[in-house]
Amino acid sequence: MDRDPLTDRIIGCAIEVHRALGPGLLESAYERCLAHELALRGVPFRQQVPVPVDYKGTRLECGYRIDLLVDESVILELKCVEKISGVHQAQLLTYMKLARLTTGLLINFNEGRLIDGIRRFKLQSGLMSALYPLCALCALCGCFLTRR
Repeated sequence: MDRDPLTDRIIGCAIEVHRALGPGLLESAYERCLAHELALRGVPFRQQVPVPVDYKGTRLECGYRIDLLVDESVILELKCVEKISGVHQAQLLTYMKLARLTTGLLINFNEGRLIDGIRRFKLQSGLMSALYPLCALCALCGCFLTRR
């Protein structure tokens, strides 16, 4: 997968937050601090963006919310968990599909080195490619996956 300058900037902001705070805080604290860091660097974003479900021609609010939507093009799903699991990856993939966006970052702040907790996803022409392996849940949900 090609490197994307916007996701590189976002990752830089996340690393700065992690460098200042370390692991162990609540997800909400990292979200607010990352939002502050993005604002300081002039990166446009929105927080807690509702994602409706289109069902039979009707848009329904079902309670789904994107943690951070950066530049109307990159979904950030933030976690503070012992380990990223398949359900976390499936959550981000679902948000990407519902929002019809092609790029997402799953960031787990509960890591000694933040880079170990970052997963970058790119949806391309119905195929999902990721820098890291995906879980079996993605195969179950009907995605067609490729690994690079």
